[in-house]
Amino acid sequence: MTSLLVTTVGELVTWDPERPIVHDAAFVVEAGRVAWFGRRADAPAADVVRDVGGAAVIPGFVDSHTHLVFGGDRSAEFEARMTGEPYAAGGIRTTVAATRAAPDEQLAAGVARHVAEMRAQGTTTVEIKSGYGLTVLDEARSLAIAKDFTDETTFLGAHVVPSGADVASYVDLVTGPMLEKCAPYARWIDVFCEDGAFGEDEARTVLQAGISAGLLPRIHANQLGEGPGVRLAVELGVAAADHCTYLSDADVDALAGSDTVAGLLPGVEFSTRQPYPDARRLIDAGVTVSLATDCNPGSSYTSSMAFCLALAVRDMGMSPREALWSATKGGARSLRRDDVGHLAVGAKADYVVLRAPSFVHLAYRPGVPLVAAVG
Repeated sequence: MTSLLVTTVGELVTWDPERPIVHDAAFVVEAGRVAWFGRRADAPAADVVRDVGGAAVIPGFVDSHTHLVFGGDRSAEFEARMTGEPYAAGGIRTTVAATRAAPDEQLAAGVARHVAEMRAQGTTTVEIKSGYGLTVLDEARSLAIAKDFTDETTFLGAHVVPSGADVASYVDLVTGPMLEKCAPYARWIDVFCEDGAFGEDEARTVLQAGISAGLLPRIHANQLGEGPGVRLAVELGVAAADHCTYLSDADVDALAGSDTVAGLLPGVEFSTRQPYPDARRLIDAGVTVSLATDCNPGSSYTSSMAFCLALAVRDMGMSPREALWSATKGGARSLRRDDVGHLAVGAKADYVVLRAPSFVHLAYRPGVPLVAAVG
C-alpha cells in the first residue's frame, strides 16, 4: 500500500475539533484516507512526497443540492428576470418538456460535463436530484443516469405538478408507481413545498411514502415566502430544509432545536434577485447551515461552490471561515456523511490545493480560478 505525504502546506483546513486549521502543515494519505496530519516538521516518512509550496489546502466542497439531469436552455428566462420580470416556479415546466425529449446519451453527457466542471472548481461530493421528468419513465431514467455519477441521488418526482395534471392524482402517482420504480436508484426523497408546487399535506404524504420505502427525506422549503416547509422538516426529522429564504422566528427556533440542516443556496438569490437568506440569524441561533449551488438551468445556473461561498460572505452575514465550513462540513452534515467535508484522520482524502496562501482568498478574490489541484 503506497502512502502519500502532502507537505509544505501553508494552511491546512481539517475541521478536526482540536486542530481545525494547522499552519506550516502536512498530511499523509493511505488507501484513500487521511492517516495523519500535523505540523510539517513532525511529518512521518511516506512512499511518495508531494510538496505544494506553501499553498492552502482545504477539504473538497460538498455540494448537497443540485439538479443536473436536464435538457434545454433557459437563458432567455434569465435575461427576462434581469430586465424586471419576477421569478416564479413555473419555469420548471419548460425544462420538463426539454428533458423528456432528450435521449439518455444527451442527458448523461450534460451531467458528465457539469460534474467535471464542478470537480475542476473543487467539488468532490455532489448530490443530484431528478425532478425534470415527472413521469414514471422519465424520473426513473433521470435517477439511473445520476447514479452513474454519485451515490447521493434524490428522487424529486414532487418538483411541480405537470401541466394538466390533478394535484391529488399526481401525488398518488409519485407515492405509488413512480416511487416504486425510482427507489432502487435513489438514496433520498425530496419535495418542493411551496405555493405553486405542493402544500403541507401533499408534502407530508410524499415524504412519509419515501421514508416507508427506505429513502431518507429532505425538502425544498420557504423559498418564495413563509410557509409550512421548515416546520414540516423538523416534524419529520428530515436531513435538510433547503432554501430557507423566508423564515419566521418560530422557524428559526424549530431548526435550532433539531438536527435538520438549513441549506442555503445563494446562487438562487443572485439569479432571481430575491432577498438573500439571513445566515447570520441562523448561525447565531445555533442552526447548522450548509451552502450549495442548487445548480439548475432556471434559477441558479452556477456550478461554482467558491462563488456561492463568496456570496454568502458578502451578502448573507457569514465570515469566510463559517462559509467554508458550511460548504464542506455543513454539506456533509446535510447528506448525513461523516467521511467527507473534512480532513481529519479517517476522512476520505478529498482535498483541494489552492493557488493562494489562505482559504480566505475564496471570498477575497471572487471569480478567480484558485483551484490548483484536486486530490
